[in-house]
Amino acid sequence: MIGRLAFAGVLAVLGATQAGAQEVHFSPEERLDAIDVQLIGAAKQSIDFASYALTDPIIIDALTDADHRGVAVRIVLDPRERHDFVKLGDLSDNVRIKRGGPYMHLKAYSVDGEVLRTGSANFSTSGERAQDNDLIVIRNAGSAAKFDAHFERMWDAGQPMIEFEPAIRELEPK
Repeated sequence: MIGRLAFAGVLAVLGATQAGAQEVHFSPEERLDAIDVQLIGAAKQSIDFASYALTDPIIIDALTDADHRGVAVRIVLDPRERHDFVKLGDLSDNVRIKRGGPYMHLKAYSVDGEVLRTGSANFSTSGERAQDNDLIVIRNAGSAAKFDAHFERMWDAGQPMIEFEPAIRELEPK
């Protein structure tokens, strides 16, 4: 009987660990952009993406591909940082710029309301490949939901990218 209880306890702990599994990665030892591409590529329903800087073409391409697959992609960016607005042009309806207040310094996104990706790396080539940064993946719906609630407030208050960046208007069909 004690053996069965001990085994059940081990299974309960393993189940809890799996439900809230975490991964920690570091650059430059690992290419964080490759991990991001894999996470973004696994999305089936939604990606809510908040970033201080978004210039890495590999990440922008992965987000664009997700959008083309029918994934609901929403992006909130900081107004003070230079972003690749031209490359983001295909996603312009899905991008908002944070209005006022403190810097939007997050480097995080949720996938399908189940996975939260966070860390210190900006979504730039140097941030994801060359600098000492971390990337943490938390596979926990509760953590993702907490991020999503915060994201929703930023999204609702954000300014559509098309209103923020005049260069995007030039890309629109006449």
